[in-house]
Amino acid sequence: MSFTADRLLLFGATGDLAQRMLLPSLAALDADGLLAEDLTIIGTARSEMDDAAFRDFARGALEKFLPAERQSGIDSFLERLFYQALDATAMAGFADLAAKVGTPARGLAIFLSTAPSLFEPTIRGLQSAGLAGDNVRMCLEKPLGTDLASSCAINDAVAAAFPENRIFRIDHYLGKETVQNLLALRFANIMFEPLWNAAHIDHVQITVAETVGLEGRVAFYDDAGALRDMVQNHMLQLLALVAMEPPAHFDATAVRDEKVKVLRALRPVASGETVTGQYRAGAILGEAVPGYDEELGKASPTETFVAIKAHVDNWRWKGVPFYLRTGKRLPKRVTEIIIQFRAVPHSIFAQPDSKGNGAVMQPNRLVIGIQPEENITLSLMAKVPGLDREGIRLRQVPLDIALPDAFTGTVRRIAYERLLLDLVEGDQTLFVRRDEVEAQWEWVDAIRALWEAENLTPKTYTAGSWGPSAAIALAERDGVTWHE
Repeated sequence: MSFTADRLLLFGATGDLAQRMLLPSLAALDADGLLAEDLTIIGTARSEMDDAAFRDFARGALEKFLPAERQSGIDSFLERLFYQALDATAMAGFADLAAKVGTPARGLAIFLSTAPSLFEPTIRGLQSAGLAGDNVRMCLEKPLGTDLASSCAINDAVAAAFPENRIFRIDHYLGKETVQNLLALRFANIMFEPLWNAAHIDHVQITVAETVGLEGRVAFYDDAGALRDMVQNHMLQLLALVAMEPPAHFDATAVRDEKVKVLRALRPVASGETVTGQYRAGAILGEAVPGYDEELGKASPTETFVAIKAHVDNWRWKGVPFYLRTGKRLPKRVTEIIIQFRAVPHSIFAQPDSKGNGAVMQPNRLVIGIQPEENITLSLMAKVPGLDREGIRLRQVPLDIALPDAFTGTVRRIAYERLLLDLVEGDQTLFVRRDEVEAQWEWVDAIRALWEAENLTPKTYTAGSWGPSAAIALAERDGVTWHE
């Protein structure tokens, strides 16, 4: 059922995500007139407070996390906010929540940002209070389980009350501008799509690097690790967007159908195709930082770094390796996709001599920067100016497209602004379908099973480095160098 909700219910409304992302995103949308005038936002969490106290709480979050230039409309936004305290494990409280929500004129959108253990009781409570009808849609924030079995249990619990066309699973990377620009780059430019295959691409690299350590996520991260926290969702979604076939239309069904085909075509990772690591004390940007074991206060087998050599077994990508790399306490914060094209089959230019005259050929490379800077760089071979009496000299030069500069004056929106607006309006295109989630977990679970079978433990690496040396070797034994 298609409707624009006039009620938005936020579970976990006093949590870190709400303060940093949800409330600022909604306030920014409101300031730009993108929320319906009659949209009411109801927050709920365990904390006892009334509407006025919640508005004061929200004001503090907005003054801290909303850019100063976008704070002029805070007062009018706060008038949309209401609050109802709730213990999700106590069924009796849901009747009061339903009374607070009232009867929507068009429909209710629910954003569920709670511990996965609370999903099932929350769904039961919503059903008992009449908050799971045909005019209600449900949005789920990760983590959606710790493996395939637990993910299926969560999805089954949600599916008992909501059909798939009213379930919105968030992967906030899909809301990033440059991630969507990847689709535009591939499918709106004739020069790329004919080359986007094994005949012309040598390999693909996807890096998600963080400089931070645990940052208050001790319990969650030590149970999850880099593979579950980053690879299972964000990185596999990026891989799917790079490798997918052109969808017939840009809509939720067509786009997600093609992504699922890629995820199901992933070859099980073989022995020697993964490297895990755990950081030790070092320095980040000149500042000393402790090791993972020191931050945790004990020894742990959890990986803070993982590198994987993956393969998509279909016609388009036969023989093209996808190198995935993610980790904490790396030298810089960066998320990027590297498309390394093959070398030209034959160089017509003279080879370099001892004096450096001649042409040094380098394959073209496409770099898609996602964060912290959104840009696209294509490296090209160009002639070095001169008379060339000793032969033409070539040099690799970058063709840069800095997206913020290319679209000066256009509002740059964070991912949650787009995703929350899509939730309210009912567009599932940038949300993850159940079969996608389960295909991702199936592949990741097989990797963890391989680690257990081989008794693989993380290799240590110094904070501020690019991970264990074995990760460098994983690529270099194929003649590939990680892009840094």
